Amino acid sequence: MEYVSRVPRPPLDGLIDDLYYLEGAPPYARLTLPASPAAFLIVNLGAPFLIRAGANVETAEYADGCVVTTPTRAFEFGYPLRTRSVGVHFKPWGLAPFLPMPAAEMCDRPATIEQVWGRPATAELRDRLATAEGPHEMLTLLEEELTRRLGEAAGLGLVRHTSRIIAATSGAVAIDDLRVSAGVSSTHLAQRFKEFIGVTPKRFARTYRFAATVLSINPAEPIDWADLAGGAGYFDQAHFGHEFRAFTGLTPTRYVDVRRRFLREHPGHVLDGWPLPID
Repeated sequence: MEYVSRVPRPPLDGLIDDLYYLEGAPPYARLTLPASPAAFLIVNLGAPFLIRAGANVETAEYADGCVVTTPTRAFEFGYPLRTRSVGVHFKPWGLAPFLPMPAAEMCDRPATIEQVWGRPATAELRDRLATAEGPHEMLTLLEEELTRRLGEAAGLGLVRHTSRIIAATSGAVAIDDLRVSAGVSSTHLAQRFKEFIGVTPKRFARTYRFAATVLSINPAEPIDWADLAGGAGYFDQAHFGHEFRAFTGLTPTRYVDVRRRFLREHPGHVLDGWPLPID
């Protein structure tokens, strides 16, 4: 697969980790995306793809793309034989200035691009991207569109400040300490987080701690699960295992088996790391 990414220019760099272009044959027809502490947007330029946002949710088709706020559960993606898209990996607070509604209204409910930006604007953007001369021009067009759509988000600084504390501690921070640092009530802080990120600070910290822990795993080496759980601040290994199943749908040992399979069958693949193949 071809993958091209870059960090946008200011002021978008304070909201976005990177813009990317992806084209080619996916390594597997279905991939699971575990819960993560960040939002993303995909503008689809190929055949429709499928998303199942949770085990008890029906699969939905996305033709124009999708917008996803901070996921709290694993999402299953079903890909066509070839995929082509451009997208955005947002910082945890970064999607809010581009949404016409509070992020909490979309929590674990992926929206289409059309639902967020309207049909005419979405169709025009996709046409411009599809006729662009190569990935770099496409990313420039997407950056220009995002800059044009950048809106005001009063209170975003509070959420950004608190999110950075959560990130600096890898999610292992007392929520009351966050409230004190922010100088606001716990209710106000929770409301702002739900508005801009989609979840409460407590839920966000849980997701961040889990993601940081899992991404530190090297599947090519032996793993001491008890040591890993303790080092991440989990009460015990059973608690860690419960979080693992809640956020990925897999047990820790099954997760490592799947990661090792990916490494064995597709060494060095651009998608290796977070998406997981589904049998």
